[in-house]
Amino acid sequence: MAAARRRRRGGSARSTAGPQEERSGRLLSACCVSAALVAAAGGFLAWSSRSAEDGVVEALARRGDTLLDVFVEVPCSGDYDGYQRFEGCTPRRCGRGVTDAVITREEAEKIRRIAERGLSLGGSGGGASILDLHSGALSLGTQFVNLYRYFGDKIHDIFTEEDFALYRDVRQRIQQKIAQVFGISSSSMYLTKPTFFSRINSTEAKTTHDEYWHPHVDKVTYGSFDYTSLLYLSDYAEDFGGGRFVFMDAGSNKTIEPQAGRVSFFTSGSENLHRVEKVHWGTRYAITISFTCNPGHGIGDPVLM
Repeated sequence: MAAARRRRRGGSARSTAGPQEERSGRLLSACCVSAALVAAAGGFLAWSSRSAEDGVVEALARRGDTLLDVFVEVPCSGDYDGYQRFEGCTPRRCGRGVTDAVITREEAEKIRRIAERGLSLGGSGGGASILDLHSGALSLGTQFVNLYRYFGDKIHDIFTEEDFALYRDVRQRIQQKIAQVFGISSSSMYLTKPTFFSRINSTEAKTTHDEYWHPHVDKVTYGSFDYTSLLYLSDYAEDFGGGRFVFMDAGSNKTIEPQAGRVSFFTSGSENLHRVEKVHWGTRYAITISFTCNPGHGIGDPVLM
């Protein structure tokens, strides 16, 4: 079931919609991101019923390890049955994986600087801020704004074409890795929304949008999700404390300790109920990159407006 090889180490393409439609779509995407944080609270009961022994913790990936490929297969949930199935893509083999061999630490540091520059324009008043380069959604106080409209031409002083090219390249490599592991064609997968940077610190939550720590299921929160991935951009126990990613299994919790360049990925159904621990100190950066099998829910890579 589990195969591991370890070596120890010492806005989307512009649409043809009118301005009002485009603005509405971007605001809706911002609401989608915030809705995830609200909907996650509803997962608490499911977590309580499935995690009988909250104190039992197993590390799936520790900081300091270099993981070439770790994959754990788990039985698929029935969550996919309520949606149109796409042969050759909709999960029939489910599980979760971790790798440090797809994105380098140096590339992760460059991606993190993109996030830092973008989030310097705003940020939540609570502990969780998001930046979505596709829709333009940016946390600002207790609300979201469209950074492309709000800051206009100033965006060109923040981001470069090279930033967006690196973003696209990283997304493509993660997509190819997921396709390889699950035995599907990468061309059958489509980037979907929301895909976003997150910055989390220990500041007390001001609104439900800041309550990132609740257990949730991605396929329940976003029906379009089929495969979820995260690229970590900072290091557990060095840049921040707490903030581990936790799979909530019936017998024990499986944790991933983030480190820059590490990619975790998993099928998005209830077989992978998960949460993020509260960050106790420092700042945790990551990017969530999500994929769907339904071309109708696909989005393009962001372009510099």
